[in-house]
Amino acid sequence: MAFSSKLGSLLRQNGQTPMIFSMLNSLRCMSTSTKKLFIGGLSYGTDDQSLREAFSGFGDVTEARVIADRDTGRSRGFGFVNFADDESASNALSAMDGQELQGRNIRVSYANERPSGPRSFGNNGGFGGSRGFGGGSREDSSF
Repeated sequence: MAFSSKLGSLLRQNGQTPMIFSMLNSLRCMSTSTKKLFIGGLSYGTDDQSLREAFSGFGDVTEARVIADRDTGRSRGFGFVNFADDESASNALSAMDGQELQGRNIRVSYANERPSGPRSFGNNGGFGGSRGFGGGSREDSSF
């Protein structure tokens, strides 16, 4: 925190602040893609191909994927559609959000990137949940 304060004061003294903020905003815009849409509320009968077909009228679909349960292979009821350009994705979002697809009203929004790094499981990082390390209750322990 002290470093960022010091850097900010140095930049203000040199009159560089507007240029730096402009560069940072440009980088932020480049890293935030609006080509990927999240599609929720999908029918369990929707597959990758039918999802692609439903959105291909708005532009070049580079990928359409329905997310399936790892164990059962059954659709989890949501998916993602990637477009070649931002404008096609924007048009698809406006036109398809709330529309019916295979008997279900779907929700369409811009996809949020998942944070990188290790995933945690539960409230305790996957180590026993709310009962402490090991997950067993006191009655189940051997001590």
